[in-house]
Amino acid sequence: MVTFIILLILVLLIGLGLPVAVSLGLTAVGFYALQGDMRILSMLPQRMFSATTGFTLLAIPFFILAGNLMNTGGITHRIFRFADACVGHVRGGLGQVNVLASLLFSGMSGAAVADAAGLGQVELKAMADKGYDPDFSAAITAASSTIGPVFPPSIPFVLYSSITGVSVSKLFLAGVVPGLLMALALMAAVWIVAWLHKMPRRDHIAWREIGASFIDAALSLLTPIIIIAGIFGGLFTPTEAGVAASAYALILSMLVYREIKPSQLPLILWETLQHTIRVMFVIAAAGFFGWMLVHQRVPNQLVTSMLELSENPAVLMAIVVLVLLILGLFLEGIAVIVLTVPLFLPVMTEIGVDPVQFGVIMIMCSMVGLLTPPVGMVLFAVSSVAGMSVGRLSKALMPYLLGIAFVLLLVVTVPAVSVWLPNLVMGP
Repeated sequence: MVTFIILLILVLLIGLGLPVAVSLGLTAVGFYALQGDMRILSMLPQRMFSATTGFTLLAIPFFILAGNLMNTGGITHRIFRFADACVGHVRGGLGQVNVLASLLFSGMSGAAVADAAGLGQVELKAMADKGYDPDFSAAITAASSTIGPVFPPSIPFVLYSSITGVSVSKLFLAGVVPGLLMALALMAAVWIVAWLHKMPRRDHIAWREIGASFIDAALSLLTPIIIIAGIFGGLFTPTEAGVAASAYALILSMLVYREIKPSQLPLILWETLQHTIRVMFVIAAAGFFGWMLVHQRVPNQLVTSMLELSENPAVLMAIVVLVLLILGLFLEGIAVIVLTVPLFLPVMTEIGVDPVQFGVIMIMCSMVGLLTPPVGMVLFAVSSVAGMSVGRLSKALMPYLLGIAFVLLLVVTVPAVSVWLPNLVMGP
């Protein structure tokens, strides 16, 4: 009964159009206020503060800053040119380039919206200049940007780690194979769509041009290598990797490529601050909300209820994934993570699901949510940049959503897809 009341209040507040952070906070405050327990409300500031002071969370603003620096400092253009030289001749042309460029960029920023808003503008302009269908261009730009939060480094993985205590390094490794599979699935979907619509493709370009584009992008492509090698070489922690990525992007953009002037830094820092505040406000409100759930023993009640519903792990996993996908229709990815991890992780642990595998499932489900109306952040970002309606873009996205859904199904049904690499490198 308590669980039902809490969830009903939350759904009503979100339905009224209140921001997710405000809805989470008001639900918790309102629940205790209605009970007349004002003593517990005195813990609100403490819980909100403690939720945002974890060392792991420091990675979030720095990866956001790294993405903003790369989008402004010419790094994305160089990555796109190199990707075009590598796969631009494959059927689907710039659609294939779009996917590969997003995969390369994902190893630097870890944020889907940063990819969609930054690299997406480069990709859409290049495809428009070559006469590609606007629906095709916008759809693959939106779909490919969801590789970012799955392939390391990843801001959602950092957040999941801060909530669960699971190693960030393990989560980063767990995202490698699913991220690569997402890229392959999207490239296959592009090939099929291009073949059905008889899209033209260009000839192979000279090896000299491929070499020139690689040399031009080489320093940019070193970013993910520095991040991953630094983490597993013991040079810095995953949190400090965000600082290293930001510092490296700043050096490249200002001193090597000279595309960012000192006068542009205040605006870049201001945009980073705004994005960080939005994320941290949700985390702060979720800190008190999550504590309330534990205080009211909601996770325990949920575990008991779901096990009474079915003891079959496959059925329970299917229910959890379905709930995550439905929530993704109405909530942004970060909100889904902070809201559902405290609820569903005990259920997953009870049926023997590895928390690392569940982390990948959680992030992939939230990526589907980024591409689905009515609250798909990437959907709105790309529709704004491309100048088309959300409904039109949603229709064009269907082949690529099927590709992502196939990879999600693999991660759910074959645990080795996500846990094999971290277990190999770091042990079970």
